[in-house]
Amino acid sequence: MEGKEEDVRLGANRFSERQPIGTAAQNQDKDYKEPPPAPLFEPGELSSWSFYRAGIAEFVATFLFLYITILTVMGVVKSDTECSTVGIQGIAWAFGGMIFALVYCTAGISGGHINPAVTFGLFLARKLSLTRALFYMVMQCLGAICGAGVVKGFRKGLYESNGGGANVVAAGYTKGDGLGAEIVGTFILVYTVFSATDAKRNARDSHVPILAPLPIGFAVFLVHLATIPITGTGINPARSLGAAVIYNKDHSWDDHVSLEGMDLLGWTIHRSCSCCHVPPGCDQGNPIQEQALRFQKRC
Repeated sequence: MEGKEEDVRLGANRFSERQPIGTAAQNQDKDYKEPPPAPLFEPGELSSWSFYRAGIAEFVATFLFLYITILTVMGVVKSDTECSTVGIQGIAWAFGGMIFALVYCTAGISGGHINPAVTFGLFLARKLSLTRALFYMVMQCLGAICGAGVVKGFRKGLYESNGGGANVVAAGYTKGDGLGAEIVGTFILVYTVFSATDAKRNARDSHVPILAPLPIGFAVFLVHLATIPITGTGINPARSLGAAVIYNKDHSWDDHVSLEGMDLLGWTIHRSCSCCHVPPGCDQGNPIQEQALRFQKRC
């Protein structure tokens, strides 16, 4: 015991080899024990109010997520100059900031998934049952559809003429490019979620305070900065599905990425050929992506 206290006083750098990391930490005298895996089916959940309360939390969170982010997108594409709008960076901040706020609000109720990709990943890791995972995914998709529908109700003409926030592959990129961008982007998000919520890490590195919603929100922000010009950034099947259902135009379904991330690595499902090239100037361009190229004026 004295040796362990000396290690703490001298610091981990000098005795780094003696400090176990990863799953090895659970075999030490730590304040963490591996919880048992969640059962595949748990019928008892269906009679619990907390089960439905968690689903409602996922619905409301995804509703607010789509409402705020698509309104931000509509405000950007409505503007003719970069100076009078938040721009592409503002859209990325809207997505990342809303995830940060909503995960913080709902983490204690449902776990703050707000994304079927995250839910599916946690299900594969046996962190929740299949019953709860399916319920979460349904509520997330319904919330996203309702959120996009409310935005469309404000100004239907503006919504439909400016892409409705739907995800499509930008002109000049192949659908293979979009597939790769969505795979990497969804992996970054799910990887960050697992890292930020790892109880073993919190027990081992308790001297490093961590607020889980913060790195998750920043991951969403950074992925949007990188992939908005390519696909408009999906990385959330509910977000992509909600916008596509309400916008409901052929080209948004042709490039539909509503099922990306469902296998943890973010495999994207495309209805059309994945090797087809989207020619410049075609009607499949996303107004946000086109505006990024069109903005030439400066204040």
